[in-house]
Amino acid sequence: MTDTNTGMGTGTHTATERLRSGTRAWHEAMESTGFATAMLAGTLPLDRYVGQLAAYRVVLAALETELARALSPSVDSVWSPDLAKLPLVERDLRHFAALGTAPRPGPAAEEFVTEIRHTAATEPTELLGFLYVLEGSTLGALFLRRYVTEAYRLTDGNGTSYYGSGDRARWRAFTERLDRTLGEPAVQERVVAAAERAYRHVALISAELSTGLDRPAPEPV
Repeated sequence: MTDTNTGMGTGTHTATERLRSGTRAWHEAMESTGFATAMLAGTLPLDRYVGQLAAYRVVLAALETELARALSPSVDSVWSPDLAKLPLVERDLRHFAALGTAPRPGPAAEEFVTEIRHTAATEPTELLGFLYVLEGSTLGALFLRRYVTEAYRLTDGNGTSYYGSGDRARWRAFTERLDRTLGEPAVQERVVAAAERAYRHVALISAELSTGLDRPAPEPV
């Protein structure tokens, strides 16, 4: 198989390079959703922001549970407790619930949970593709944190624990573990395919949260 972006054989690429290349179109598409553009404009309704946190809560609860108990040497080599984000999302949701905002996650989040559980039961190594997408999203969220803070007039980090959890040093250590663990091109290909499935589910969540805003979540080209 040849990497269409570089023309080089897949065996010459690290897992991280293949994941980055294989999901680039999805990443770019997500930046133009109605949810994302409204957030950048400071016009995203609060219930949509909290709705994303509620959706991610059920997704992260499923994923982190399955990663922690997966019978996979590859997962054991990559997953570590410092990657857990569920406590941060729950902290944010408690803050907004105390203010009277507690939306329920939509069907797209439950569809993602079903995908996670099926993958854990059949090909647990592919859970690393899901983890790559969700861990990587925290780097983008770190950039967006100031927009959230300003739009909802949040103070002292309240309501932004998840969006403030991105850490480049942790990301670098995570991707280094991925590259050491996922050296076989065939395994890399499966994990890339899983990452694309994860992005599809994230796009469906974003589409739900974009309803009534300027732009729907697009499909990648």
